[in-house]
Amino acid sequence: MNNLLISVAIGDIAGMPYEFNHRTKNYDDVKLVWSDGTYTDDTVCTFACAEALLNNLDMAQNLWTRCRQDPYRGYGGRFAKWLFYNDGPTEAYNSFGNGSAMRVAAAGFLAKSEEECINLATATAMPTHNHPEGIKGAVATALAIFHAMHGKDKDYLRKNVLEKYYPQWSERTYNQIQPGFDFNETCQLTIPPALICVLESKDFIDCLKLAIALGGDSDTLAAIAAPIAYALYRDIPQPLIDNARKLLPAWMLQVSDQLDARVNKPE
Repeated sequence: MNNLLISVAIGDIAGMPYEFNHRTKNYDDVKLVWSDGTYTDDTVCTFACAEALLNNLDMAQNLWTRCRQDPYRGYGGRFAKWLFYNDGPTEAYNSFGNGSAMRVAAAGFLAKSEEECINLATATAMPTHNHPEGIKGAVATALAIFHAMHGKDKDYLRKNVLEKYYPQWSERTYNQIQPGFDFNETCQLTIPPALICVLESKDFIDCLKLAIALGGDSDTLAAIAAPIAYALYRDIPQPLIDNARKLLPAWMLQVSDQLDARVNKPE
């Protein structure tokens, strides 16, 4: 499989136009490519964490450096303070925001075991999102990717990720949660709905449209769901890949290709 990290960017780019005052709950109105669409902080953070894992770099320093190089991507308030008002990365601020889950995909793709997946996911969260719920959100998302990459089906993901980490969501359906769903930036109210979108989807496109049509934090919901869906379905329409790759800077494309090569390398 190639374009593994690109899947995150595709979700982020697709969800971006539906943020804030443009949220929608109409599945049929969701478009995945807009002429003025672009990537947000979700993509920058994802690729920065991946680069650190691939090259054994200091996670906090690389996250801080790469995000400062691309400053106008909609960073959250506390993260922005961590990023822009210091001379270097400072101590983590105990966040349980969904930022830990939207940047963790590389951990799920790279891990060779469940234990390694948990350790890598934790490493991506710790620079800022060191609250137990922040770490749990990163771990649950990475494990969903990891298990799907290793051939596990939706029933396995429901039992071993959704039910294990968010048991109060395990019996809920998309139709139950979508009508009253609202904007929320916590792991607790982002990762379970994103997982439900994956579990009830028919294919990659359907998953992204379901995530966006929740009417919540659309870019992050889609960025979290997208790599899990790609790991499950093993297919992304080429126009979505082409659109994302043309929008990303050279360093991200290099990281993407490096990660693909590492994951596809024969053992």
